[in-house]
Parts: sequence; structure tokens; C-alpha cells
Amino acid sequence: MIYIPGGTFRMGSDKHYPEEAPAHRVSVDGFWMDRHPVTNKQFRKFVKATGHVTVAEIAPDPRDYPGILPHMVFAGSLMFLPPGHPVGLRDFSQWWTFARGADWRHPYGPNSNIHALDHHPVVHVAFNDALAYAQWAGKELPTEAEWEFAARGGLDDAEYAWGDEFMPRGHHMANTWQGDFPHQNTNADGFERTSPVTAFPPNGYGLYDMIGNVW
Repeated sequence: MIYIPGGTFRMGSDKHYPEEAPAHRVSVDGFWMDRHPVTNKQFRKFVKATGHVTVAEIAPDPRDYPGILPHMVFAGSLMFLPPGHPVGLRDFSQWWTFARGADWRHPYGPNSNIHALDHHPVVHVAFNDALAYAQWAGKELPTEAEWEFAARGGLDDAEYAWGDEFMPRGHHMANTWQGDFPHQNTNADGFERTSPVTAFPPNGYGLYDMIGNVW
């Protein structure tokens, strides 16, 4: 882990998503942060030690969802599925689908696996899964303010975690979407889906993947 010194910063943004506004000053105490997101290898060790079953691996109880359609009662998770043509960006169901059998071991459905993805970040974990992992590891989840403070890497009010230019000197600084979202990804950064957790440069605090990679 890396120690992040406390401080005061400008949290949020008035220029992007409505839920990020209004930008405001926030102070946080010092805290510790993992160098990179939890990997499949780390999460597998946790599951092996505890027998933890993730939310995505448990079929919903119809009693908890009055009116649920019978064909929707199955274990699964929301999965990104790019359409084959341009679509309007107001309806996220055009590129997200609830997929049967999608979970952390099967990121793209039951016919997929993570055999070659040990150093990629674990996906399809819910809040309760992340909390259980943190407690097992003797840690705790960061608050939203701590996360954003850490993500900024010591740069207050910069557009990105590394400065104000998206691709300084033409270099990709994070695993992001290139092309026309959501139907065309040019993979210019070398990755169509997730990337290994240290594939791109760390920010000013030495933290990896504070922007990009897992949505």
C-alpha cells in the first residue's frame, strides 16, 4: 500500500456529469491506498480462503423482487456488449445487458474464463463483495472523497490524473475507449477490454489505474 497524505482539494466538476456538480472544497485526513486495483489472482486467494460467493453467483430470490419475470430469475451480472452500429447515448441498455452466468470467474459469460488474466483487475464484484475482501485483507474501502483525492495524484483541479492534456506527447496514459462509443473501439491503446493493472504509468502518488480500465 501507499500512504496518501491528507489535504484539501476541489472535489467534483462543473464541466462534466451533472452528479459531479457543484465542485466544492473537501478536506481528508491521511490514509493508505493499494497501489493498484484488486486483481483476479488476489481475489481468487480471498475466495479460496473464505469460500465467499459473490452476488453475481447467487440467483435472486423472487420474494425480494415483486413482479420479476420468471425468465429473469438467474445468477448473472451486467455485461458490456457493444452494438454493431451507432446508437443514441441516452439508453444504456443499448450496450449493457444482464447476462446469465457472468461473474468474476467468467467476465464475458459462462464460456469465458480468467486463466490468462491473473494480473487484470477483478470484475463483476458488488459492494458487499468488495467490502468482504477488504475486511478479510485487514483493510477498508476508501470513501468517495478519499478516492478522488488519491486519483488526482497531488494535482488539484487538473482535467486528468496526469495533467490537462489527454495524451501528452501522443502517449496513452490510461486504458480508455478510443473510437465511436459504444459500437467502435479502435484499441489504439492496445487493449479492447481490461489491461494488466500496471500497464499504464502511475499517477503522482504512485497509484495505478485510478482512471480507466474497469468502469
